[in-house]
Amino acid sequence: MSFDIHLSGHVKSVVDATLPGLVASLVASGITGGDSSLWGPESEDEASRRLGWTEAVSVSRPLVPEILALRERLHARNVTRFVLAGMGGSSLAPEVITQTSGAPLVILDSTAPGQVLAAIDGDAQAGDLTRTALVVSSKSGSTVETDSAKRAFEAAFRDLGIDPAERIIVVTDPGSPLDAEARADGYTVFNADPTVGGRYSALTAFGLVPAGLAGADISELLDEAEASLLEVSIDSPDNPALVLAAAIAGGEPRKDKLGLITDGTHIVGLPDWIEQLVAESTGKEGTGILPVVLLPVSPEVEAKPADLQIVRFVDEAKKFHLFEHHEGEILVSGSLGAQFVVWEYATAIAGRMLGINPFDQPDVESAKVAARGLLDARPEPTAPAFAVEGVEVRVSDPELAASGTVAGVLDALWARLPEDGYVAIQAYVNRLELGQLSGLRELVAADSARPTTFGWGPRFLHSTGQYHKGGPANGVFVQILERTDVDLEIPGRPFTFGQLIQAQAAGDAAVLAEGHGRPVVTLTLTDPQIEVLSLFEAAQ
Repeated sequence: MSFDIHLSGHVKSVVDATLPGLVASLVASGITGGDSSLWGPESEDEASRRLGWTEAVSVSRPLVPEILALRERLHARNVTRFVLAGMGGSSLAPEVITQTSGAPLVILDSTAPGQVLAAIDGDAQAGDLTRTALVVSSKSGSTVETDSAKRAFEAAFRDLGIDPAERIIVVTDPGSPLDAEARADGYTVFNADPTVGGRYSALTAFGLVPAGLAGADISELLDEAEASLLEVSIDSPDNPALVLAAAIAGGEPRKDKLGLITDGTHIVGLPDWIEQLVAESTGKEGTGILPVVLLPVSPEVEAKPADLQIVRFVDEAKKFHLFEHHEGEILVSGSLGAQFVVWEYATAIAGRMLGINPFDQPDVESAKVAARGLLDARPEPTAPAFAVEGVEVRVSDPELAASGTVAGVLDALWARLPEDGYVAIQAYVNRLELGQLSGLRELVAADSARPTTFGWGPRFLHSTGQYHKGGPANGVFVQILERTDVDLEIPGRPFTFGQLIQAQAAGDAAVLAEGHGRPVVTLTLTDPQIEVLSLFEAAQ
């Protein structure tokens, strides 16, 4: 088998009880056959336009020689550095593919000005921009982050006397605003299948074009995926997608948090891709499955909260279990292509089990609208509740700031956590400079004693952002912003990258707090490299 699952303890009992009903419902063959009625009458119209991912392998095969031929042409012109501007599913799948294969691809899924500048310049002394090509990926063709990056690169290329049409490759749906604009400008365009949603697009042009240009073996990836297609399409208790769906969405009471651990597998970064697939697909109508990306030594692994189901990715599930004791966990092994296919099927099946539409994202747009409103109005920032040791503190409820200390504010926030709650840390910073912030997740998980997620802003807005607003109302939120002198104009726009990321953070905070009643604490580091240490101390 190209994909293997080993179950034990409670989760095995859940699967044994749930699997017969899933097999009898013919959901696996129904998905493969394009049955859009599987998710109910209210979802049928959307589902009828979103099942193309089941045929992605065959549809994408003709793209492979085109991508490889383009790579050769670019190499012949000494263009060997590739940057991907994309958000959510447009960037996370290529990131996993290239990291796993060791192919160098610069991912630009941020509006932090320092990160944008780093993507443009690379090693300026080595003349990186002179040998750079940019892949612009946007399904809608109107994603503000991607459009802004495209504008910045166009200006940078022109400054060097380089025609952007020779260096920019566009991936988008046919007929999108970006499609029309790019073709008019003479750019190379790859159209993706419009019947595939962004988070299900790993095996379409969105995943394959940037990964293939960077040097990943995309033909092998499609072979791996194809080897799993028969397994997932059969209504059988051996179907790995049915087993996985039963394990993550079955049981009563259901464990609604999914701890994802990479432990001794060659696949790099898969939990981040699964996080956006599962959270955005299921987090709506007050329900959902919240993925929590963990380390093997994370506090949640030892504490084992009752509402957290652990999935551990290993190279050989059954052999791993022989040497390691992981009672009650889901052990998963398989090729990367198989992982993409099985998780997509399992997520769609889980959506049916939860009674929701796994193909829409009704709450994602709200944060975008709020950010656009702030950019248009350009109001003065709200005054901090207080500032201490270079950290400015803003809160959605004045009572959270009563202590006058960062540690006290965090303790007050943890006190708002229900028994089944979670903490979401959202870092709107240049992660190339402040990558150590991700370590804050471990401290907060221990201090709050609840499952904790960590997201780089604004990229998480295109993934877990849907769950934050549409899922269960049991989350508390910590935003981390940075004060920086680095900024960058966005050509043709009346705002800068610095203003854009500030508006995105403020807009999301407003939607969470005012629109959904979620507690939000915003911590702005005025001297990030120094204040990050005091932030770590406060979280302990």
